[in-house]
Amino acid sequence: MSGLAAGIRLAHYNKRVCILERHNTIGGLNSFYRQGGRHFDVGLHALTNYAPKGTKRGPFSRIMKMLRFTFEDFALIPQIGSEVAFPGVTLHFTNDFDLFESEVALAFPGQVDRLQAMVSQLVDYDQLGLGATGGSAREFVASYITDPLLIEMIFCPLLYYGGARERDMEFGQFCIMFRSIFLEGFSRPFAGVRLILKQLLRKFKALGGELRMRAGVEEIVARDGKVGKLLLSDGSEIETKFVLSSAGWYETMRLCSDIHHQPSEREYGRLGFVETISVLDKEPKQLGHGRTIVFFNDSQRFEYSRPSDPVDLRSGVICSPNNFDYDEPLGEGMIRITALANYDAWATLSEEEYRREKQLWYDRTLESAVRFIPDFRDSVVDSDMFTPLTVHRFTGKAKGAIYGAPEKRYTGQTHLENLFVCGTDQGMVGIIGAIVSGITITSKYLLKED
Repeated sequence: MSGLAAGIRLAHYNKRVCILERHNTIGGLNSFYRQGGRHFDVGLHALTNYAPKGTKRGPFSRIMKMLRFTFEDFALIPQIGSEVAFPGVTLHFTNDFDLFESEVALAFPGQVDRLQAMVSQLVDYDQLGLGATGGSAREFVASYITDPLLIEMIFCPLLYYGGARERDMEFGQFCIMFRSIFLEGFSRPFAGVRLILKQLLRKFKALGGELRMRAGVEEIVARDGKVGKLLLSDGSEIETKFVLSSAGWYETMRLCSDIHHQPSEREYGRLGFVETISVLDKEPKQLGHGRTIVFFNDSQRFEYSRPSDPVDLRSGVICSPNNFDYDEPLGEGMIRITALANYDAWATLSEEEYRREKQLWYDRTLESAVRFIPDFRDSVVDSDMFTPLTVHRFTGKAKGAIYGAPEKRYTGQTHLENLFVCGTDQGMVGIIGAIVSGITITSKYLLKED
């Protein structure tokens, strides 16, 4: 997404742009595939940062303006309503923050004024710029919220939808994620991620951009502190004035010919996920499940870290693409469940063991989820599951770490004068964040030169 956004921005200014994609499908961490006659989204549960038509501020409005799209081009449908569910306490929220405030007031008397005071101190997007806004988000929240359970419930959605660090996040990232989820909220195109990709690609090609599929970069050849050329997997070479990489920091550095050491684990992250996809013979609402997204945790403390087991069943995210405010039914029912996972535990398995473990953990993940939503398992007619190995295989992300490195490179700069990074490891996660990153880095460095 960040690469496509950058390409569009450059092509608008008559730059000659080529996007290189190693895979045979566009989208990277947010893509789709077809299996058994059905389309499955990868990555997209929902778009954050929802903005109704006519909104002038916020990331989504900025995207529309900078890439010259209209609101209708993405046809976003708002969520029906989501929740954070912990033992004995459930907080509902929609795209109207007043509901979340009222839920906090009911469940945590005395904390709503503290919540309002905390929200008033969040840094706005326009103030975050390209620099890190450091400090521990947990320390910031604890300086306002005094109930430990409420703190955990606030962090659960934010970390699951954008946490590259274990247990905590940087203050600037917290501001971005809190605004995007609680103050703005969720939406989804009726056709899912395919519509977003289709619109981005159509715009890019209409502006004269070139896209090469199955064209992986094997080496970034450095000369005198600059990228000299790119060596591709088919043996061809490309000389270029600038290179913008959305592959990730670690993944980009290991391609550079002048890097002679193995980057450390802190440069590629520890957090992986599994996701189960269950197709149902009826809409989830017919089974009594009407929530858009459920973030659940089965204890008072939310442990967001790499588990020792292949999957951590203590917490997770349950999403139903059916439960947005559509004018017509989506069609088949679908439930998607995401949980923390251990890449190394999956990587040690043989092919036969891997298939067996996938089925085992698919069943266990559903069993964990139906503690928090109506049991839908008798209605499943088709299913699939991806693991951190799947993410690594199709995106190249080290250890399948979807949110990338815990330390972001906010400036987008590298040790080479004309090589920059955008996307997850630059510091913006999710679909909207990735698109904003591509625009921001391109505008700052690649458009200031003739």
